[in-house]
Amino acid sequence: MPRKKRVLYPGERFHITSIGIRRTTLFHDEEDKLEYLRLVEEVKERTPFILQSYCLMTNHIHL
Repeated sequence: MPRKKRVLYPGERFHITSIGIRRTTLFHDEEDKLEYLRLVEEVKERTPFILQSYCLMTNHIHL
């Protein structure tokens, strides 16, 4: 059964996480992390949001 659609409120905060399949490595080197941050910046330009903090680890991320 699918989950119910979220009701979004102005100014709402989210904790976004992502992990590699079977905890596999997402970032092999610093260049991978920089490319990921470049993509986040690209998304921010299209859909503005405030990124309060982030943590990029080898096999998962927190935004």
